[in-house]
Amino acid sequence: MGLFSKLTEKPWLPDQTGVAQLRTGGFPVPNRKVALVVFLAIVGVLFFLFFAAYHMRIELSTDWVSMPEPGLLWFNSGVLIVCSLAFEWARSAGSRGDVARLRSAFLLAGGLTVAFLVGQFVVWQQMVDAGYLAQQNPANGFFYMITGVHGVHLLGGLIAWGRAAWRMFGSGGIGDARQSVDLCAMYWHFLLLVWLAMFALLLNT
Repeated sequence: MGLFSKLTEKPWLPDQTGVAQLRTGGFPVPNRKVALVVFLAIVGVLFFLFFAAYHMRIELSTDWVSMPEPGLLWFNSGVLIVCSLAFEWARSAGSRGDVARLRSAFLLAGGLTVAFLVGQFVVWQQMVDAGYLAQQNPANGFFYMITGVHGVHLLGGLIAWGRAAWRMFGSGGIGDARQSVDLCAMYWHFLLLVWLAMFALLLNT
């Protein structure tokens, strides 16, 4: 070690030898999971803005007329809850290496998602038939917007679910299947929480 290096030493600072290892070590979280978390954060902000706009519109509005809550919405909420549980069943089966149960639970979750979306469409049809059109007052517009945007996100999730199911029943290994189930479960659990929050908002106003 040279004289200049010796004079410029800072022994009171912690040892820096491990910094290079921290910078060059592999990131343990899969890229797809990181991308999903970022996407869910953006979706969460979107629905929070809906929540804030909903309350602001109520406070500033003189033409707000609350919509009735169709009983089918309760049934649809139950379907989405069971769907989320089916993904947990698939995740548990995958951790045990039970491919048959993993596939069954995964297919069940997809079918329940389709049932939820059909139920939401029926609710829309019931509201339109009863004369509750989106352009009539702000409450109607918010109802169709919130339920519609939530449904679009579930439709997008079904595309990813379909691709995962194709790999699961094809040549994909159990490791790839477990990762797909884990990502789908995260996405559906998040959308379930969003739906429950939005449903509670609609019920309380």
